[in-house]
Amino acid sequence: MSRPTVHRSRCAAVPPHRLAWFGSGHAFLQAQVDAIEAAKTQVRLETYIFSDSHVGRIFGDVLVAAARRGVRVEVLLDGFGSGGLPEDFFASLRAAGGQQKYFNQPRLGRWALRDHRKILLIDDTTAFVGGCNIADEYDGDGVGHGWRDGGVAVTGTVLVALRTEFIEQWRRADRKQWELVRGGVARQGGSRADVLALLMKPGVGPSPLRTALREDLKRAQDIVLTSAYFLPSRRLRAQIRHARQRGARVRVLLAGKSDVALMAMASQSLYRGLMRAGVEVYEYQPQVLHAKTMVLDDIVYVGSSNLDPRSLRINFEVMLRIKSAKLASEVRAQFEADLGHSRKVTLADTVGFRSWWSRLKQRFAFFLLGRLDPWIAREHLRRMR
Repeated sequence: MSRPTVHRSRCAAVPPHRLAWFGSGHAFLQAQVDAIEAAKTQVRLETYIFSDSHVGRIFGDVLVAAARRGVRVEVLLDGFGSGGLPEDFFASLRAAGGQQKYFNQPRLGRWALRDHRKILLIDDTTAFVGGCNIADEYDGDGVGHGWRDGGVAVTGTVLVALRTEFIEQWRRADRKQWELVRGGVARQGGSRADVLALLMKPGVGPSPLRTALREDLKRAQDIVLTSAYFLPSRRLRAQIRHARQRGARVRVLLAGKSDVALMAMASQSLYRGLMRAGVEVYEYQPQVLHAKTMVLDDIVYVGSSNLDPRSLRINFEVMLRIKSAKLASEVRAQFEADLGHSRKVTLADTVGFRSWWSRLKQRFAFFLLGRLDPWIAREHLRRMR
């Protein structure tokens, strides 16, 4: 496996962020395992799914080994996403001095609010942020085997923000009734603004991802969006169309194969409106598409958030907004490579979506994911006030 390219930006006052891009789930997971094995003082892992699988056991073993050599190990898992783990899965980790918690284990009136973040912090010097959970389906190249996914490693001052948020989430996990969060935040964690941590949380107030994305859409000329689950709000869809209408090239890569069939149907209901505005829509073919990346000129978004109501308004999510021409070039090259394994959707293709039965299924899927799910989450939040 070749080493990822490291990009360095220039700054006279503060050391630059160092960035490494991983264009497959296998490369990203392997880099995380290597980093845990090399950790000297602390490992903090926050993820949605941690499965009792080959990959899960590899991570379990290196976490235990780190704890045994004196590294402080903290593992925070979502109570729903990782709810299938055996009760004793982390017994060896605890015996070695490590700690593990579940965030918001499902119960009546609280199950809708999930921690969907995927963050690994090593020694408070390096962070891994992306879309991969700790499970076998992510361990592949996204073409011949394994889901299409990846992520980025970053070293620099943004780790202050990520560390602070992990500590807050770790404390929330101890509370049976954690406080209502007053909206998400955008943190740069230092004096450098080339990398921002966009931290989405369920609650009132604007989403920092939507706010940042809307501003960048106003100016960008070359826009490529890769989204596993695509169901943006009416306003965000309008801004995507407007970017195309003012002359920007806009390409959207979505899942031709999805692990959530309802989401695929709901997304298809949006194709015609986007394409009529000139947006190019593609569907990835070889494997399930799970990646969440966006490139707007020289700005890269990468992390755990999809462009759907759950990620934008309900879940705890993390995205990094990275201003780097070199990284943008590399992620854009990944997008172009993915297009080689994709089919372009045409307006003629959408005719097959226009039968009354297809429209009924799409509208039902849109209602469930775009209306009912957010309403349930709002009810859960209302009870917390």
